[in-house]
Amino acid sequence: MKYIVILADGMADYPVEALGGKTPMEVAEKPCMDSMAAAGEQFLVKTVPDNLKPGSDVANLTVMGYDTAQCYTGRSPLEAASIGVTLAENETSFRANLVSLGGEGTYDALSMLDYSAGEISTKEAHALIKTLQEKLIRKDISLYPGISYRHLLVWKNPGVIGSLTPPHDISDRPVKDYLPSSELLRGIMEESREILRDHPVNAERRKKGLRTADSLWIWGEGKKPSLPNFYETYGKKGAVISAVDLIRGIGYLAGMQVIDVPGVTGNVDTNFPGKARAAVETLLRDGNDFVYVHMEAPDECGHRGETENKVKSIEYIDKLVVQYMRDELEKAGEAYRMLILPDHPTPICIKTHARDPVPCLLYDSRVQKSGKAEFTEKSAAGGPVVDPGYKLMREFLNA
Repeated sequence: MKYIVILADGMADYPVEALGGKTPMEVAEKPCMDSMAAAGEQFLVKTVPDNLKPGSDVANLTVMGYDTAQCYTGRSPLEAASIGVTLAENETSFRANLVSLGGEGTYDALSMLDYSAGEISTKEAHALIKTLQEKLIRKDISLYPGISYRHLLVWKNPGVIGSLTPPHDISDRPVKDYLPSSELLRGIMEESREILRDHPVNAERRKKGLRTADSLWIWGEGKKPSLPNFYETYGKKGAVISAVDLIRGIGYLAGMQVIDVPGVTGNVDTNFPGKARAAVETLLRDGNDFVYVHMEAPDECGHRGETENKVKSIEYIDKLVVQYMRDELEKAGEAYRMLILPDHPTPICIKTHARDPVPCLLYDSRVQKSGKAEFTEKSAAGGPVVDPGYKLMREFLNA
């Protein structure tokens, strides 16, 4: 028996006026998921505890079967693990986004134009981070390059940090009400803007009509994490496939195999077929019992308010990932169970995460049913609610 989680990040939504009052899940053509819904079970999962914010860190830990009350120490430490940064007990790590800011004048007069700096390439971003490493010098502060706009700042023996805001929560808003109360962190952000303003990478992006990386935006603080080993907890040998440092970091900390797939971007142009092939190979050839296939595209589209691309990303996941994996496993004669769900909703109307319970589809290849169904938020709401959500994994793997 093989076990698969298809995690379509941020796929769930609210009714969208441009879609005739339907959600992207309702509009998307996803014949494979819908046929599996006819033979499977639909229900809701509460992935975000009431006392935590609806971030992908909290929600994915929950889906992977971890009780965040016992193991959650913040988002950035999970990303640190992905890029090989081991935190000391006296260090706090932070996510440092490269962002595009709109407006003129002082820093607090600007607005959050784009939390991803126009999906800046990793190559361009590394050149910017290298310059910041050389010029943005603070005692006990280190800066590490990540992927695309996602980078890491580590502060040894931090002072008072205060409240920090994810940049994707304030798209198109003035930043003045969301700046760090920490003078050190705010000073780093303001100085980074001055350093990056005339950087050759940004000059070249301006020529091409692309958004520039105007500043670091610091958030997602946390201390050294410790996750129970996935195999020791569940008795299943597992693997993780994702373009996102956060998910890869969870995989590393949980002792799972983290699989690299060429051409993955975390967006609608990612290498969906490559992820699907890698998932099948790790189950059939590498001897893994479980694979967690994470796709960021619906979430990114939700944050940017891209209705058409969000629908398209769901269709790609259905055709290029779910259908392919179903066909290949059935050709191999391999029995399997598959969970398909988002970690949290990312509604287009608010361009950020919501904490609503998410729709989940459970399909077991051993159960043969005929009929007609759709996998949507409404249809899943007709089933029970798994609360707390971390209990779902044990039920899924023990069947």
